[in-house]
Amino acid sequence: MALEFGKIEKLYIQAYKDPDLNEPVGGKFYALINPETYTYKYKIEFCDTQAPGTSGVALKFNKMPPQDFNFDFLFDRTGAFKDAATENSSVSSLTVAEQLDDFKKKIFEYNGEKHRPNYLKIIWGTLLFKGVLIALDIEFKLFKPDGTPLRAIAKCTFKGTVTEELRVAKENSQSPDITHERIITASDRLSLMTHNIYNNQDYYTDVAAFNRLDSFRKIKPGERVLFPRID
Repeated sequence: MALEFGKIEKLYIQAYKDPDLNEPVGGKFYALINPETYTYKYKIEFCDTQAPGTSGVALKFNKMPPQDFNFDFLFDRTGAFKDAATENSSVSSLTVAEQLDDFKKKIFEYNGEKHRPNYLKIIWGTLLFKGVLIALDIEFKLFKPDGTPLRAIAKCTFKGTVTEELRVAKENSQSPDITHERIITASDRLSLMTHNIYNNQDYYTDVAAFNRLDSFRKIKPGERVLFPRID
């Protein structure tokens, strides 16, 4: 099979019922034309409460909110982009208002079955974004003499979302208030591993007892060791 070089791939959005993105809702919604730009916005939030009469404060990490993702969708009925609407064949014959209704029905509206708006996956080239739509501004640009809109731009803001399991895996948290599991290697020492997790190696005898180890000095490589949470 010959490769098709230079083929234009359209950005599309697929809606899902579930956060794992396993239950699609309806068909894909393709962009009429691909966006010229899209923007990711990342934030880190710190607690900056400052006591009265002080000249500064040591910022304490609070959280890293999910990233925002912004781009614009074009809706057009002027005929200028007639050849671009091949994927959304049903949309090409619709008015701008009808195109927007179709878009909102798939991307924006409340899912009565799940009691919330749908989860979304956005794909284009190397772009893969999973999240939800949090803001939608629609700007109407061109009009017929009777006021019927001929072109509109939907300015979309999405917020990323991950499942709880993926969030924990990404954070790879070393906090002592959760249980950790480690697979022993030949170079591992229980006292050092205990120090790395609890910031206190004195707990290594408790870890050995919790795992029913005969000797903390003779742990076999490949053995699984649990480091319980500290209440």
